[in-house]
Order: sequence, then structure tokens, then C-alpha cells
Amino acid sequence: MSLHTRLATPVEQKGFMTGYLDALALVERLHRLFLDVIKDEFERVNVLEINAVQALLLFNIGENEVTAGELKTRGYYQGSNVSYNLKKLVEMGYMHHQRCEIDRRSVRVRLTQKGRDIRNIVGDLFERHAEGLQGKGVLGMDGIDQITTSLRRVERYWTDQIRYIY
Repeated sequence: MSLHTRLATPVEQKGFMTGYLDALALVERLHRLFLDVIKDEFERVNVLEINAVQALLLFNIGENEVTAGELKTRGYYQGSNVSYNLKKLVEMGYMHHQRCEIDRRSVRVRLTQKGRDIRNIVGDLFERHAEGLQGKGVLGMDGIDQITTSLRRVERYWTDQIRYIY
């Protein structure tokens, strides 16, 4: 420990803990609200057969061809049941699927035109939001950079906790 390093006092530690718990609750609420915003957009354009998680999955896949495992490792899908949603998206005609030539257990998926149409709806929604946030002065480039940097630091810390806990 250097001469200039000082340990946080119990009062400071309690204040940080309160702030940390508030931030965690906010992230959780924002995620649920984010899915509600996507759901509302699909209700507005009268696309009712797809849910927000599935729409977001299609958006994140984009022009890529991926396996279910890659969806999780690339961070495209945060849900617990990726196989179920992929199966439903294939059944509804939003995705093509094909068994991998090398590993027959693995299935590669890519969007159909119907899936690309959904991706475009989500992309247009996000574009409107970005313009609105900037245009109304809610958040500028510096603000979005600070938020992103801070969230990436937390992500890195949590990832390290998972990797090195055992």
C-alpha cells in the first residue's frame, strides 16, 4: 500500500454499498423496461407473434450465421432458454437452421427475410431512441461514453469473480 492510499471508512463503505445496491436495482429495472419498450414497438406495428427477447435475439444475430453456443459466448443472448427461442423462431419462419457438417450435434442459424424485417424494426427503434436522447439533451456523447466505460468495468469485475472464485 502506498503512502497516499487510504482505506475507506465504515461510513464511506456503507455509502458505497447503498449506491451499489441502487445501481444494481436500476440496471435490473432498465432491462425490464428495455424489453417493455421493444414489446410496445411490436404492438404499435401490429407484430404480435414475437416477443421482445426473440426480437432482440434477431437484432443481435444480424447478418451472422451462428450456433446456439456462440449466441451466449458473443453476448447476443442473455436468456436462460436459447434453444427454446431458436426453435420457436425457426418454426415461425424468422430463422433458417442447418446442422453443422463437422459436428452433427451443432446447428447453425441465420435470419430469413422475415427475421431481417424484425431486425430492421428493432434497429429503427434504437435509431429513434439515440436521436431522441441526443436531441432532447438527455444524454450526449460524453455521457454515453462514461456509462459504457463504467458498465464495462463492472462487467469485467463480475466476469473475474466468476472465473477466479473457485
